[in-house]
Amino acid sequence: MRANNMLGVLFSNEHDEKIHQLTEKRAMGSVPFGGRYRLIDFPLSNMVNSGINKVGVITKNNYQSLMDHLGSGKAWDLSRKREGLFILPPFGGASAVPNSRVEYLASITRFLHNSREEYIVLSDCDMVCNIDYRDVLAFHLEKGADITLVYRMGEIPEGSSDPTVYTLAPDGRVLEMLINPAVKGTCNHGMSILVMKREKLISMVQDCVSRNMFSFKQDFLQRNIRECKIYGYEFKGTVQTICSMNSYFAANMLLMDPKVRAELFNPNRPIYTKVRDDMPARYGLDAKVSGSIIADGCVIEGTVENCVLFRGVKVGKGAKLENCVIMQDTEIGENCCLNNVVVDKDVRIQNERSLMGSQSYPVYISKGAVV
Repeated sequence: MRANNMLGVLFSNEHDEKIHQLTEKRAMGSVPFGGRYRLIDFPLSNMVNSGINKVGVITKNNYQSLMDHLGSGKAWDLSRKREGLFILPPFGGASAVPNSRVEYLASITRFLHNSREEYIVLSDCDMVCNIDYRDVLAFHLEKGADITLVYRMGEIPEGSSDPTVYTLAPDGRVLEMLINPAVKGTCNHGMSILVMKREKLISMVQDCVSRNMFSFKQDFLQRNIRECKIYGYEFKGTVQTICSMNSYFAANMLLMDPKVRAELFNPNRPIYTKVRDDMPARYGLDAKVSGSIIADGCVIEGTVENCVLFRGVKVGKGAKLENCVIMQDTEIGENCCLNNVVVDKDVRIQNERSLMGSQSYPVYISKGAVV
């Protein structure tokens, strides 16, 4: 089995509506996370670490930020003469189903036909995890499956839109697939990751389009659950699902836990991102920092507790930040007080300002705002 016998396809705009505040001017995949990363860095790095050397990124709108971040794919070793990174641009269609994955896949049929890889991995960009797709493919081959769906056992993340729940046979075969069920407690819920043969995918997409069926979950998967051998692969590692502003805030705060960081940022499977050369973080004589993630280029002269500060953030004298996510190049004035706040890029908060939210409802300041 050759590791590079897999083709990767990422849906960068899926679930934009979940965190509309952050995706108003960017795609879901380019939402900043963890001090220096974007959400797309995780599935893209997972693919590269699994030996996949050809990845297509499907875009729909608000993709300028995404393209600036990805560039030629050099940071992921995908800037190649052959294969590498492909940006698959927006398109028009007649589907009655909004954000239809079937329509997206139908629009890139030529890209799929021209690819030589035998297997394909599909993934969204709303899951923060570190997974080895080679293990999923090995399971797929062992079971002789037509389709392998990656799932997680646990409670459905609050705020998930149209979650899928699987009933599995003892050998892992999917017997039943429920979409947005009224299920509480522990269950097998999908992670929007799929592995199957590339030619099989093309055939099933064409069949759906010919029948005017554009729902990926209902028409592509649920309709074929009896005819195809669909298996479920359980992922047991750390997963953070970004399905609301609350979950985004909570996922960033969980990075303070060393165990979570150790699983997500495994040195054997590193998470790559766009390189930005900057000076090391600088701390003033009166600065006090504890339990925080501080990126390079920050200048801190106040107090920072339990916060995630992205590159180039400046914190003025006398300012106090607690439980905050402060994105790139934001300036916070002197004697400010921020608690449970998410601040987007390039924001300027003037002196003597106080902003306070709660863990269940963080205050959000939009990109480029002046407070």
